[in-house]
Amino acid sequence: MESFIRTLPKVELHVHIEGTLEPELMFELAQRNQITLPYASVEEARAAYQFEDLQSFLDMYYLGAGVLQTEQDFYDLTWAYLLRCQHDHVMHTEIFFDPQTHTERGIAFQTVMAGMTRALADGEQQLDISSRLILCFLRHLSEAAAFETLAQAMSYQEYIIGVGLDSSERGHPPEKFRRVFEKAHDAGFLTVAHAGEEGPASNIRDALSMLRVSRIDHGVQCTQDPELVRALAESQTPLTVCPLSNVKLRVFEDMADHNLVDLLRQGLCVTINSDDPAYFGGYMTDNFLAVAESFEVTKEEMAAFTTNAIRASFLPDEEKAKLQQRLDHYLQVQLHPIL
Repeated sequence: MESFIRTLPKVELHVHIEGTLEPELMFELAQRNQITLPYASVEEARAAYQFEDLQSFLDMYYLGAGVLQTEQDFYDLTWAYLLRCQHDHVMHTEIFFDPQTHTERGIAFQTVMAGMTRALADGEQQLDISSRLILCFLRHLSEAAAFETLAQAMSYQEYIIGVGLDSSERGHPPEKFRRVFEKAHDAGFLTVAHAGEEGPASNIRDALSMLRVSRIDHGVQCTQDPELVRALAESQTPLTVCPLSNVKLRVFEDMADHNLVDLLRQGLCVTINSDDPAYFGGYMTDNFLAVAESFEVTKEEMAAFTTNAIRASFLPDEEKAKLQQRLDHYLQVQLHPIL
């Protein structure tokens, strides 16, 4: 199973590019930009990656993001992630980025976009990895701040396919951003939202009805509401689940307690993703392996996570078909070799 998973073609729909900042690159960029970090070494920084909840992680996450200053910094961050994608056989990725994390520090929106888009173009040309960008509003900031960020994004619709909602779920329900999402819809953006991670199942319902999202990011608390689970299965609304993240942030105490496989077997369109892999101990292959090691799953079930992700992606149908063909070919070779 391990060798099958390592080379299994994958699609990632839930990764925060700022959350791919490894300590080694953090220190390199801090030195480049003459920024002093509160850690004496890479090892000391990595040792600090122990989190009690989402907020304790976010505090570290924003500290790390502070080293990102220039277009080249954002290029280097994105390129390092794409190299991990290549290693993990990720065919396509849809990347979240948090412009407010940077514009609040005085970094221009243009600086962020220029570095990331240049790296993504190189990734498509040199690594054969397709990609899309999804701008996320920080839900702990105001509606007015979200509107301002949406206005900045209007000039970049060639690169930004959708908008999302992340950061602290508690105390910041979907309805806070209902009007922003309406304007985003009117402008032609697709929409997603983090819901049902640390917040209740009702946040999932509200994100679907109030924000009219195409996908739910996380969504694991849906099991609080059996009727919601049935509705999600019937509608095939995708859930972009992040197993290692959920355990690291104590959403589940242990991987064996996770509901991901059960939701798959109930017919929900669940996918496996890495969330903030530099902080949560693993990229895509690590997450797939963690699930396989904790549950009695078949190779077909593990491949179903990729099939679901292809279907749930924001790619045109013809590009989805090409990715599915690549997966089908892999499965044919792995599961039905010619004797």
